[in-house]
Amino acid sequence: MENIGALAILLAFCLAIYSVLASLVGAWKKKPFLIASGERAVIAVWALIMLATGILLYALVTSDMRYAYVAAHSNRDMPWYYKVSSWWGGQEGSLLLWNFVLIWYGFVVVLQNKKKHRAMMPYVVATLMTTQVFFLTLNVFPASPFNMLAQGRNIVEVQDGNGLNPLLQYWTMLIHPPILYMGYVGFVVPFAFALGSLITRQPGEQWIFTTRRWAIVTWIFQSTGVLLGAGWAYAVLGWGGYWGWDPVENVSFLPWLTSTAFLHSVMMQEKKGMMKIWNIVLVAGTFFLCIFGTFMTRSGIVASVHAFASSNIGNYFLVFLTLGIALTIYLILGRLDYLKSESELESVVSRESSFLFNNLILLASCFAILWGTLFPVISEALTGEKVSVDAPWFNRVNIPIGLFLLFLTGVGPLLAWRRASAEGLKRNFQWPFIGMVVLMAGLYAWGIHHIYALMTFGLCLFVTWTIGQEFYKGAMAIGKKESMNLVRGMVELTHRNTRRYGGYLVHMGIVIMFIGFAGAAFNKDSTVEAEQGKTFQLGRYDLKVTGVNSGQTDNYVWQNATVEVSIGGKPYVTLAPERRIYSQSQQPVGAVTIHRRLDEDLYINFAAMSSEAQKPIIQTYIFPLVTWIWVGYWVLLFGSLICLVPSKVKLSYARTEVVGMAGKHEKVAK
Repeated sequence: MENIGALAILLAFCLAIYSVLASLVGAWKKKPFLIASGERAVIAVWALIMLATGILLYALVTSDMRYAYVAAHSNRDMPWYYKVSSWWGGQEGSLLLWNFVLIWYGFVVVLQNKKKHRAMMPYVVATLMTTQVFFLTLNVFPASPFNMLAQGRNIVEVQDGNGLNPLLQYWTMLIHPPILYMGYVGFVVPFAFALGSLITRQPGEQWIFTTRRWAIVTWIFQSTGVLLGAGWAYAVLGWGGYWGWDPVENVSFLPWLTSTAFLHSVMMQEKKGMMKIWNIVLVAGTFFLCIFGTFMTRSGIVASVHAFASSNIGNYFLVFLTLGIALTIYLILGRLDYLKSESELESVVSRESSFLFNNLILLASCFAILWGTLFPVISEALTGEKVSVDAPWFNRVNIPIGLFLLFLTGVGPLLAWRRASAEGLKRNFQWPFIGMVVLMAGLYAWGIHHIYALMTFGLCLFVTWTIGQEFYKGAMAIGKKESMNLVRGMVELTHRNTRRYGGYLVHMGIVIMFIGFAGAAFNKDSTVEAEQGKTFQLGRYDLKVTGVNSGQTDNYVWQNATVEVSIGGKPYVTLAPERRIYSQSQQPVGAVTIHRRLDEDLYINFAAMSSEAQKPIIQTYIFPLVTWIWVGYWVLLFGSLICLVPSKVKLSYARTEVVGMAGKHEKVAK
């Protein structure tokens, strides 16, 4: 069986090449049988990759130590679910995961479009399978997960493996990489349809209508993957932060920024026929940033706890990126006449301009993060000295950008298309603005003087007010007309236009997350060499180490410290942070304990035993409002899922019709 997995990947590689050639030649020569055979080859590639994946998973779960990959990333004593997650714990297996997710997307696209988009489909299939060929190339040649351990000409088996990286032995790592990959890989579908539309000069916005749900679904996966990664960093790495501007964190965030910009600007093309070139650039940029992020984690050019070991596959990615970007630019330049806008921006104070500003700010953030991430690499290449960009620099640049985006979140949806009137601006924003100012003044008087925190809390109220009044006005209008109470009116309102009001809920999720981000301004921390039975203090908490215990499992040796926490002399909670040394790797890892509340988290890490006095070194943190980040994610997810539900009332907007303020429709002649 050890040869079947490698053979399956090799055959899949050959059939993927055939699929590309058959699709392109079939389209150019108008040979439907070749186009059909190219699509059937996709299904054959799917079957072969499923076979290869099944063989690798079987080897991992059964601890078949003849496989070099199994010996390097698993061991016999690990629980079965961590053996499964070893699939993506190393370079070779994670590339197979890329192929696995990618071929599922290709498989679904082919089945969904057997009778639709026949002019575009050969080019869509060719784009999907070209990407598949690239990743199969990596699994066939430089990074095969099916290499065997050998001595001379004989296959040998080691007694036990090295085990999965202990930092990855945490529940979020069972789902974080697959979900993030589904977001990364998934944007190849909108990209493929965009290229197909360019090549065939499809009329109108057909490629956007076709890929709208794909874009939303992959954006959901990207958002979920990024937040799961932040949660893992917070709960596992022991430093207490959920975002450290690590290079790999940064490159995972870049395609989220551009895909978010795309989901906003695409509405301009649907309703106004504007920003056609911009949207092609955004969808292509998102796809290439996904590939770039994968390159950064695998090339070894950046140091990160998230990155794989240095390898020689970086050059493969650079070639693929160069050719792909060059082809995309060539197609865009050759189709400029087809991509002309049908309308022009008429006023700076309009919904069109708010979408444009939103896009520009998102891309400014994307560029700043990309520059800060690559600056050490660029400086080393030019001067021979690596100059690092630290977290405070990223914060200085991105906090003002984030606050401006938060402001646009509240302003944009209430501006009229084409041109907003002074009366309309006063009607929609007067009371939210007054509420924002009153809240900021009250918080300042209460003792909160951190300027960015004050602005965040004020803007969060501003956005919440504007969104709330949109729901309230619409629900009241429906309630009066159809005799519904306010809650039923809101449900009916949302069901009538799920994209719009689901989008408002997504914005509310972002608002709630910003409340959590603002809490970082008030973090507190303390590191003490604790003596058992003696109390130390942080904020309102009195902490006392009452005992240090130790033990052993099949997978690791552990030692924990029992910490009793009290407030004002009254017992509050008992926590037990732990240190672990894993048997195979001998790597020490902390298992922090977190007491979570809406107002603040109490976070305790057992860092080590002091070398001299053998006392536990306890790191204690107070993180205000962090839980609001995770609550905000669930609201964001709920709103995103609503956006996927078909609207009860089918809304269509002619080029002569625009949406006015407060949801009223106004007929405007061209």
